[in-house]
Amino acid sequence: MSDYERSTVFSTRQVFEKAHEVLTTRAELERTAESRHSATYTGGEGTVEIEAHRHGPSTVVTIRTDRLRTSKVDGVVRYLMNQLPYQHGDSPRE
Repeated sequence: MSDYERSTVFSTRQVFEKAHEVLTTRAELERTAESRHSATYTGGEGTVEIEAHRHGPSTVVTIRTDRLRTSKVDGVVRYLMNQLPYQHGDSPRE
């Protein structure tokens, strides 16, 4: 029900590594599906689908949830998006 999009200098691999770290620890979700450019995480807090595609020097990340923007999982997704730097040298934001 909620969609988020962000560009980052992280590679697709780095995006999925960071997503796995954040979603499994902060939202207690488990990875239930994955492919080269996408991953799905599911748990008691809901379902999160992530897509990442490299375009030149940046990666476009799209994340969809099945919950309202006020849910816990959406708060975790917003946190995750803030951990993806726009440019080299950017520090994560809370």
